Amino acid sequence: MREKPKQQMRIWAMLCHFSALLGWMLLFFLIFIDIPLYLPLNLLAPLMIWRFKKAQYPWIDFQGKESLNFQITSTLYTLLFIAISSFLVLTSFSWVLTPNSSVNQVEITLDSLIIVFTSLILLILIVQSFIVTFAAIKAYNGQHYRYPFTIRVLR
Repeated sequence: MREKPKQQMRIWAMLCHFSALLGWMLLFFLIFIDIPLYLPLNLLAPLMIWRFKKAQYPWIDFQGKESLNFQITSTLYTLLFIAISSFLVLTSFSWVLTPNSSVNQVEITLDSLIIVFTSLILLILIVQSFIVTFAAIKAYNGQHYRYPFTIRVLR
């Protein structure tokens, strides 16, 4: 793997990374049009590219594993974030819905939670899009790149 991979291999490796972002965009589009669906669509396209091209090109095998490991990790982080958010919403409801609370206090608490959770989700998406874009550029240039804070499920 010391020599620079051919352009066709580099393009497929780059698509392994970028296709995950398309999966996230599709997922958020479905949620935006009120289809409450949480499937890891970010794993589908990189998995298909990796499965069909890994035997043909060793560079795609390496890049596909990196992309899938990062997407699996980010999916797990997202599920963890959803669980923590649900817990915080339930505890804040129990705190706000005391006999002495007013309607204004409930509204302020819910608005605050929505602003905080929306900001965190946007931050996660922006950071992930930058990291995936950086990895795709590195893959296209034929350079090795390992995603940070990634659980290595596939080795």
